[in-house]
Amino acid sequence: MRIVSGSLKGRRILAPKNLPARPTTDYAKESLFNILQNEVDWESTTVIDLFAGIGSISLEALSRGAKNVWSVDAHPATVKWLSRITQELHVNDRARIVRGDAMKWMKTFSGPADLIFADPPFDYSEYAALIKLVVEHPAFNQALFVLEHRKGLSFAEHPNFAEQRTYGEVSFTFLRS
Repeated sequence: MRIVSGSLKGRRILAPKNLPARPTTDYAKESLFNILQNEVDWESTTVIDLFAGIGSISLEALSRGAKNVWSVDAHPATVKWLSRITQELHVNDRARIVRGDAMKWMKTFSGPADLIFADPPFDYSEYAALIKLVVEHPAFNQALFVLEHRKGLSFAEHPNFAEQRTYGEVSFTFLRS
């Protein structure tokens, strides 16, 4: 994994191969952040990264100067690794790393958010419930929700759908309040 831009630009992060995660490819991540660059004032942005895995999205947002990044993942090994790497990169003062079920955690989150990102496993069966939870959450009031998923899925019929972009086998669906 490579950090594309910001204070940590060019850093290569090698996560242990035994972690249960499928990181967003550098190509797809770079494309996503090129889109977000025109929409987000990073210094005043609070990001929620649900199903954070090894933290590719979280680390990119922190590198770009995000005010706070909440990284939520259920797997102890990924949370431990992400905690360690944010300390090594000296961004742990803005990183809020949480071990827990993303859906349960989101139900209890009470703070504001500007960008909500979710990258559940490709075989995830609860997309409809996840989208419903996020778009009905008070944090979504002024936020942008980006859902990463397997190419071929479409959420274009959702009332909050804004656009979908596909990069290789990965698609990003953008939902707005």
